[in-house]
Amino acid sequence: MLSKSQISLLKSLQNKKDRREHGLFLVEGFKSIGEFIKSPYQIDAIYHTASFDPKVLKLSQKINLHQISDDELKKISSLKTPQEVAAVVKIPAWPAPDNTQLKQKFSLVLDGIQDPGNLGTIIRIADWFGIKHIICSPDTVEAYNPKAVQASMGSLSRTTVHYTDLEPFLLKVNLPIFGAMLNGDNIYQTEFGHEGLIVMGNEGNGMRPGVEKFIGKTVTIPGNGGAESLNVAIATALFCSEVSRKSYK
Repeated sequence: MLSKSQISLLKSLQNKKDRREHGLFLVEGFKSIGEFIKSPYQIDAIYHTASFDPKVLKLSQKINLHQISDDELKKISSLKTPQEVAAVVKIPAWPAPDNTQLKQKFSLVLDGIQDPGNLGTIIRIADWFGIKHIICSPDTVEAYNPKAVQASMGSLSRTTVHYTDLEPFLLKVNLPIFGAMLNGDNIYQTEFGHEGLIVMGNEGNGMRPGVEKFIGKTVTIPGNGGAESLNVAIATALFCSEVSRKSYK
């Protein structure tokens, strides 16, 4: 059985302040936990119900296993329908990547993305297209938010998400910088080359002027309908798809 203090701690990981204080976040579900076990992330503990056999996780490292009741799982879970198993994972400290790490590839830069579902979906999109680095402004929603972790569907385990002040970072980067804007060159007529940064702005306000000044080429996704704009995750998917398509030429 879990003590009241243990339940309180695990439940508190749904809050950003407590995740930062303890340096931990929660991953739920067999598939996602399996991905994190195979990753560089460090698993602190796994909590599972009697109906779940932890052997199916194929554990190759010593991890603290705790069998808990269905009721206890409901208390610590962020989901309406808990998935029999949850893992507590340590939050890594990843500094912003340098030019060497970013050369000969594309990376994403996110300026003020606020919705955790959008961020989790973007992480999953980046993983699909083989993008390893996502550089976020400090006010971008936290990648370890439960909704972002769930939406990433395990892809967070294969994607490095950095948080840093974007203006000093972009000043040091010696790479082409493309910005997703409403008024820009047609994405389908844009030559992206084989490396660069793709900057996506806030869902409602776009990117801030201090970031926009570093954009070398503004790019837009043309539309023929009446919608004011595209969801930022969908727009990111279209950019990644186009970049990937042209890299195969």
